[in-house]
Amino acid sequence: MRTAAALVAAGSLLLTTPSAAARTPASAPASEAHGTAVAAARAASEGIDFGRCSEEQDLPPAVECGTLRVPLDYTRPDGEQILLTVSRSRATGEDPATGRAVPRQGSLVNNPGGPGVSGMYFPMLGVVPGWKRLAAAYDLVGYAPRGVGRSAPLSCADPKTFHQGPAPAPRHPSARVKRERAARAAAYARGCAERAGDALRHYTSPDNARDLDVLRAALGETRLTFLGSSYGTYIGALYATLFPSHVRRMVFDSAVNPAPERIWYRNNLAQSAAFEDRWADFRAWVARHHDVYGLGATAREVRDSYDVVRERLAGEPAGGKVGPAQLHTAMLKAAYYDDHWPQRAHALSAYLKGDPGPLVEQAEEHPEAAAEAENTRAVYLAVECNDAPWPTDFAVWDRDNTRLARRAPFETWDNVWTNLPCAYWPAPRRKPLDVRAGTGELPPTLILAAERDAATPYDGALELHRRLAGSTLVTERDAGSHGLAGGANACVNAHLTAYLLEGRVPGRRASCAPHPAPEPSSPAA
Repeated sequence: MRTAAALVAAGSLLLTTPSAAARTPASAPASEAHGTAVAAARAASEGIDFGRCSEEQDLPPAVECGTLRVPLDYTRPDGEQILLTVSRSRATGEDPATGRAVPRQGSLVNNPGGPGVSGMYFPMLGVVPGWKRLAAAYDLVGYAPRGVGRSAPLSCADPKTFHQGPAPAPRHPSARVKRERAARAAAYARGCAERAGDALRHYTSPDNARDLDVLRAALGETRLTFLGSSYGTYIGALYATLFPSHVRRMVFDSAVNPAPERIWYRNNLAQSAAFEDRWADFRAWVARHHDVYGLGATAREVRDSYDVVRERLAGEPAGGKVGPAQLHTAMLKAAYYDDHWPQRAHALSAYLKGDPGPLVEQAEEHPEAAAEAENTRAVYLAVECNDAPWPTDFAVWDRDNTRLARRAPFETWDNVWTNLPCAYWPAPRRKPLDVRAGTGELPPTLILAAERDAATPYDGALELHRRLAGSTLVTERDAGSHGLAGGANACVNAHLTAYLLEGRVPGRRASCAPHPAPEPSSPAA
């Protein structure tokens, strides 16, 4: 899901025939399973030549970089190849508390979500206190999925035109605005086809899962240890369905609902509804700290203050750079992560008191980041539009989202504009795989979820838990920050560490009390 949010020692590979190496669901061509086995065998032989990272990758010396060769089209494993960038920090082998030697457990591979987000920075977490025990036992491995960053980068538009300055963001757009946005979405979809050509059809979630198996083989691992967050959980779920015998340990952090009928149109409707509740959580927190921010003593009063800011920005963008659309993007981050709450509340408070500086600093678009932002959106749309059928008649989008916006205006139409190119997508749409694993098909897996997560609503974790026999669901109650692994909840982190280091899970379900709400910071600070 959209989360813009965003972060080997030699071994042996047990080669098996394609029929034994991977399950082939009825909806997946057998040739793709065969192509994956061919590519994985080749990767096991070649490995990854890790070395110093380039300056452009902006990684510290302790992190090594390399490239992985994968087929663009898994039905043609010996056809056109693309290179994926991979990063790694080696296991330290030393317990950070006692200094004693720790046996290496292989590679821990991460996908941080997206689609369209790079995981190249994941190995840097090895120096963070909460990750040092894991970094002692595991090589921490990140990568940029196909299309992302330097991994056969995908582009649908000129990055110079991506940020077009202050823009409106009506909660209930007029018919004229809808026509304009539909035309813009159709043009963007055409741009994707023109720039990518026939390769556009090969940016899909199943292909991302197949790339993951080739990466596993190249790292010399017979079975995969994987941590997927947000959209990364869907890649992991597909991997568990396609390659159950290749799973060692798998963490699903903030799970996407994998039900085929929910991929992706209905998941986005559910996300918009959930963001309304999370936006209310933020406003209630601000109201509790009215003495600090002065934005209102009730959630409704805080909303009124926010609306005043929106209206003023529509008339005169802050610093000439921040209009209602940029404001909304900044505030959406508060609906993802509650550690943003003090800064966002301070920015609103300062603006209403005559100081637009903090708001401009938090919400302005940076031209130097336009290429990365355009690449992220291109990959996001390519994957989600290719993965599943979408309504092709704008009247369906209009009906569903007009109805939803009556009770959930905060994010509904902005979510539509993000995804609307899928209505006009020129590449073939696929039928989503039926994610599931029966009893005994997988080793224990771990699902982490917050009850009030808006980016990946909690029912997604429940659905994944139901579909993967033997999985354990750890719930953070009454909390809503997106992405729990290594975060602020010590209880959740203890379950994560016990699972990855010892393979130990707390039964079928467990719960943790919410992490503490953030402390307010005064505007003067």
